[in-house]
Amino acid sequence: MKFPCRLDKFVSHTSELPRSKVKIGIKKGLAVVNGEKISKADHTIQQSDKVEWEGAQLVFLGKRYYMLNKPTGYVCANQDELHPTVFELLHEPNLKDFHVAGRLDLDTTGLVLLTNDGDWSHQITSPKKQKYKTYLVETQEPLTEDALEQLRQGVALHNEKNLTQPAIAEQLDKYALRLSICEGKYHQVKRMLAAVGNKVIELHRENVAGIELDTQLAPGEYRLLNDDEINIINAK
Repeated sequence: MKFPCRLDKFVSHTSELPRSKVKIGIKKGLAVVNGEKISKADHTIQQSDKVEWEGAQLVFLGKRYYMLNKPTGYVCANQDELHPTVFELLHEPNLKDFHVAGRLDLDTTGLVLLTNDGDWSHQITSPKKQKYKTYLVETQEPLTEDALEQLRQGVALHNEKNLTQPAIAEQLDKYALRLSICEGKYHQVKRMLAAVGNKVIELHRENVAGIELDTQLAPGEYRLLNDDEINIINAK
């Protein structure tokens, strides 16, 4: 939400009440701004204004940034008719303007970033920014040095004209690797492994743009990012 803004928009955003109900309430005199009862929905609100609704002060929480350890079975969407969404795991107020900065598939686990700062998430996820995302990958077939070298050089995905950008591929054991990519194509890691004749069995994201998943977070748990993590977009 940007300031200045309308009174009805501010109340609806901070109280999570429907705008239609807010307008009715404003007419009834439920809104007080800087000690003065306001009856017009289009009254201009500045960020410094003190706004009360039915006697309780409303607070604009500003820009927020969370990391979540996503479990399987949750979709990275605001709403979904078939599956629970990652937002159902966040017990926080005023999440209607939030979005996922870099989605994960239903069956993929690990680091998900959620924010209401669109400029920040663009810096994190845009392929032009060359920010790496790192995954732990468990494969169905044993990994070969030839397959790893193909991933490092770039592979041809099905129905794609250009090769993927070079990845950082580190073999961890016979069936596992750590893979870092700076693109965000649809199902990219799974398609990359398919392109080298293998199949992903489990996929877990541990890092996005240098922001590491907090190992203290159990699946389904989350926390606010600290200042260093938020400001990592400015790192060289």
